[in-house]
Amino acid sequence: MQLYTNSASAYCRKVDVVLRETGQRDDVTDLPVAGHPTDPATMPTGVNPMGKIPVLIRDEGPAIYDSRVICRFLNDRAKAGLYPATQLWDVLTLEATGDGICDAAILMIYEGRSRPETAFHAPWVEGQWAKIARALDVLEDRWIPLLSSPLNIGQIAVGCALGYLDFRHADRNWRGGHEALANWFDTFAKHPSMQATKPG
Repeated sequence: MQLYTNSASAYCRKVDVVLRETGQRDDVTDLPVAGHPTDPATMPTGVNPMGKIPVLIRDEGPAIYDSRVICRFLNDRAKAGLYPATQLWDVLTLEATGDGICDAAILMIYEGRSRPETAFHAPWVEGQWAKIARALDVLEDRWIPLLSSPLNIGQIAVGCALGYLDFRHADRNWRGGHEALANWFDTFAKHPSMQATKPG
């Protein structure tokens, strides 16, 4: 199989972590690409009309895309148990929270990268950070028990999202007021799969 990817993408990192945690890393060849909404550059628009990554080219069947779809496919392929039936809806909601943090964090980057300086809209950026701040509060107040349970896709999504905040928005100090979440992440980030996929 082949994976269109970029080492700076939290969504691609999520897929890479799943590959490593499920013993499938050697089954996939990476195809590095780059681009953004106003300049798709080398993004795989021919196989994903949205021009987004990750995209997985399977040995059989059409390409699949969106990290949630790819991770679910890889989990089922390896029968890995990252989506426990007894907590499925909670785990999926936790994954959506992690992905939502990434969505907002990336929009903050695109506001500066894709718009002319004269069109930069600071309130938009702060509005995206407000979404992240609310999500961090919810993770701190509600989700620590599930984050601390056996490995699941929600943990991987949140771990990659927090790593992206460190990578792109370190000046925002997401750890402030989120001691339990920060402690959890400091431990989770030591997993070999996380160490091997640090963004850069």
